[in-house]
Amino acid sequence: MFLLHDPLEELLRTELASYDDLTAALLSRRGILTKEAAEKFLNPSYDNHIYDPFLMIDMKKAAQRFADAILSKEKIAVWSDYDCDGIPGGVLLHDFLKKAEANFENYIPHRHEEGYGMNIGGIEQLAKSGVTLIVTVDSGITDIEPVARAKELGMDVIVTDHHLPGEKLPDAFAVINPNARVDETYPFRGLCGSGVAWKLVCATLLIAPELRDRVPVGWEKWLLDMVGLATIADMVPLVDENRVLATYGLKVMRKSPRVGLQKLCRGMRVEQRKITEDDVGFMIAPRVNAASRMGDARDAFRLFTTTDENEADTLAKKIEKANRTRKAEAGAITRAVHVRIKERGEMRSVIALGDPEWRPALLGLVANTIAEEYERPVFLWGREGNTRLKGSVRSGGSLHILDLMRTAEKTFVEFGGHKAAGGFTVADTEVFYLEDRLVEAYEKLTHNKTVVDELELRADAHVLPEETTNSFLVKVERLAPFGMQNEKPVFLLREVTVREISRFGKGEEHLKIKIGSADGSGRNIDAVMFFVKGSLARVAETLHAGRQIHILAHLERDTFSRGNPVRLRLLDIKII
Repeated sequence: MFLLHDPLEELLRTELASYDDLTAALLSRRGILTKEAAEKFLNPSYDNHIYDPFLMIDMKKAAQRFADAILSKEKIAVWSDYDCDGIPGGVLLHDFLKKAEANFENYIPHRHEEGYGMNIGGIEQLAKSGVTLIVTVDSGITDIEPVARAKELGMDVIVTDHHLPGEKLPDAFAVINPNARVDETYPFRGLCGSGVAWKLVCATLLIAPELRDRVPVGWEKWLLDMVGLATIADMVPLVDENRVLATYGLKVMRKSPRVGLQKLCRGMRVEQRKITEDDVGFMIAPRVNAASRMGDARDAFRLFTTTDENEADTLAKKIEKANRTRKAEAGAITRAVHVRIKERGEMRSVIALGDPEWRPALLGLVANTIAEEYERPVFLWGREGNTRLKGSVRSGGSLHILDLMRTAEKTFVEFGGHKAAGGFTVADTEVFYLEDRLVEAYEKLTHNKTVVDELELRADAHVLPEETTNSFLVKVERLAPFGMQNEKPVFLLREVTVREISRFGKGEEHLKIKIGSADGSGRNIDAVMFFVKGSLARVAETLHAGRQIHILAHLERDTFSRGNPVRLRLLDIKII
C-alpha cells in the first residue's frame, strides 16, 4: 500500500499559518521551517537573495586581473568544458567579453580527441597565439600539469570551477571554486560551473566601474539564460542561490533575443515564452550535449552566440540531427545489450558488459535504460579513440553505486559519482573480470547487510481525480522550478478506475490511461508514463478498462495539447 508523509506538527503548522495546508506541508518537507525561510523560497529575489561575489576566496584578485586584461587588450582565452554546463559558461563569458570590447577567443576541447579538462597541447597552442590569460569554466580544478605548463609559458590562469579538487590545488593565479577549500567563505557551495563564471563577471563589473561605459548597468542579467540553462541541466541542488538563478534564468530564456535558442525551440516544438525546467532538462540539454557526443561542442556554442539567422537555422538543424543520431546509436547499443543478456541466460546481481566499439559518451543513457528494465546495477564500457576503457553505471534501485565501486575498487583505474549513477575507467587487463568482481562486491555488501533499501516513495497528499484542477496545479507550481533537493510533489490517488488505456510512440513504448473516481462521479484525467520499463511494464500489461488501481503521480501541464490541460505523470501503480 502506498504511504503518505506524516502530517505537520502543530507548532510548525502555526509557524506557516499564512499558507494553505498543502503549501505548508511541501515547504516543511524541504526543510523550510520559518515564515522568513518560506518567503525567501516562494519569492526568490534577484536583489535580495544573490550573494556578494567577493565572499568567494580569490574572487577579488581574479576580478582585478580579469578587468586589467580586458582594459589593456591582453589576449584572453576562455577554456570551457564541452557539456551543458561548460558550453553555457563559455557562451556567457564570450558575450561579456564581446560587450566589454576585449581581445579574446574561446577554446572548447574536443570530447573525443582531447577529453575532459585542460591539456598541455591546447595550452601550448594558446601560448603560440599570444594568449596571456586563461579563464577556465567548469574545469581546471584537477588540471595540475596543464596549469603548471601555462605558467611556464608566461600565462596566468584563473580557474573557475565547482568540482571537487584532488590532493592539491593547481598553481593558478586564482582559484574560484566554492568547493575547493575547507575554509571557503562563500555561503553556498552548490553553484554549477556557469554560475561560478557568472559570479566572476559580476565581480569584474563591480571592481572596474569604467567597464560600465561598455556594459550598461543590469546588462549582466541577460546572461542568466545561460546560467539558468546550466544550473538546471547540470543537476545541482535547486535550493538557496541556485533557486534564484534558475528562476530568473527561465524568465530570461522565455524572452531571450538569442536567435539560436529561438530556432532550437521552434525545431523542438517548445514554446519559448513558456519554457519550463522540464523543457531544459529533457529537450534543450540533451541536444546541447549531443553536439559534443556526436560531433563538435562548438556547434552548440556557435548556436547560442551567433546573431545570424541563417547560421542559427543551419546549426539548430545540425544539432537536431546529432540528437537523432545519438538516439539511434544509443538504441543500437541497447539492442545489443539485450541480445547479449538473452544469449547468456543467467541473470546475475550485477550486469557488466562492454565493447571497444561502443561510444562511452552514450553509455550513461543506455545503462539507465537497462538498469530500469532489469532493476539491478548496470556497468557498460567502451573505448574512445586510443584511450582507456571508460564507462557509465546506473544503480537500478536500492544499492548505493559508490559503495559497490569502493568494495571492488581495485578493479578500477578511477571512478566517481553518487548514489544512483557514476562513471569509471577500467584497465584493459581487468575488464574481463569486471562483472565477477562486481558480483562478489554486491554479495559482500548484501551479506554484511550494508545495502541501503530504497526508501519507499511517499506521497505528499491524497487527492481525488476531480481535485486535480488548474488552480490546484498553480499552488504546486509556486514551488517550481523543481530539481535536485526540490523534487516535484508526489500525489496519491486511491481506488481510481481505469476508463481507457492506450499506448503511443513509434514503438508504443509510452503508456496513457484515463482514470476517474470509482463511483463514476467527477471528472476523468489523463495519466501518462514515458518509456515504461521494469516492474511497471509488467503491471501495465495487466491493466484494462474497469480495473481499480492506486497510483502515485506528479501533476503537470500537457504542453502538447490545446489549452495545456492538467495531467498526471505516473510514477507507480498498484492493482487493487
